[in-house]
Amino acid sequence: MQREVLGESPTVAQSAFVSEMAYLVGDVRVGERSSCWPFVCLRGDREAVVVGDETNVQEFSMLHGATLGDGVTVGHNVVIDYATVEDGALVGMSSTLQQGAHVESGSIVAPGCVVTEDQTVPAGHVAYGVPASTQPLDEAQQAEIERVHELYVDHTATYKAAGLE
Repeated sequence: MQREVLGESPTVAQSAFVSEMAYLVGDVRVGERSSCWPFVCLRGDREAVVVGDETNVQEFSMLHGATLGDGVTVGHNVVIDYATVEDGALVGMSSTLQQGAHVESGSIVAPGCVVTEDQTVPAGHVAYGVPASTQPLDEAQQAEIERVHELYVDHTATYKAAGLE
């Protein structure tokens, strides 16, 4: 469902897949070949929610005033509140990015992690724990970012072609 609020309406690229059970309201922009899965809430009522190209936001995630770069994966049940995730990052299931959090490119936020207010996850690092600590990614973790990204670009095309919007 897509709704207007405060004179702003969502814009979704033609090649994107947005589930009929996702809720997009206000200034929300979804890029090319991106996907928003069932029970996602993208709320752009005070600041825009920007979802870059080939980025996926998985089931039960909520974004409010958030910016996601290109090739980002947002796992199931994630909360991103007025935070930024740069290109090629992966945000694991049930994690939280608090206001002002910044996940730099090519990083991973581990499942269940809390990136606290104004905290930065450096490029090429993994954040883990509550509150988040960081360490450099290893080769397997770097490969996982690309594997999941490619999987969801394929899923996007499959669901789009099946008309499941």
